[in-house]
Amino acid sequence: MLLDQQNIFSDAQAIKATAVSDNVIKMTPAGRLKEVAYGTPKPLLFQVVETFTGATSVKVAVETSETEDFSEKVTLFETAAIPVADLVAGYRFPILHVPAGNLGYMRANYTVAGSATAGKITAGIIAAHDNSYQDM
Repeated sequence: MLLDQQNIFSDAQAIKATAVSDNVIKMTPAGRLKEVAYGTPKPLLFQVVETFTGATSVKVAVETSETEDFSEKVTLFETAAIPVADLVAGYRFPILHVPAGNLGYMRANYTVAGSATAGKITAGIIAAHDNSYQDM
């Protein structure tokens, strides 16, 4: 899998409490059509890179906004709460593609139930999924 620095929400971001991604991705240049979910799907990756401990579960959401400060955010997709027992290094959250509804900027939102003592996620737009995603 290839990750481009301009398309990363989180680069081994420590997620110990509910938080948004370290980075916001500007999806389209000003004045252009904002929707990017048409045509060939844009693959996304949300992967645990350090095993989670101490919390109960984690949910991941993809949010969009017309402004970079997300003063009026819209949630495009949210996973179910994934039990921490499943959140071992290498686990991939079931978000395969950029969801429809882009308003110009996107970020991730991580909702942690309980208090995590460890756990990191790398997330972003990728060039393509590897074969391990075929069964999802």
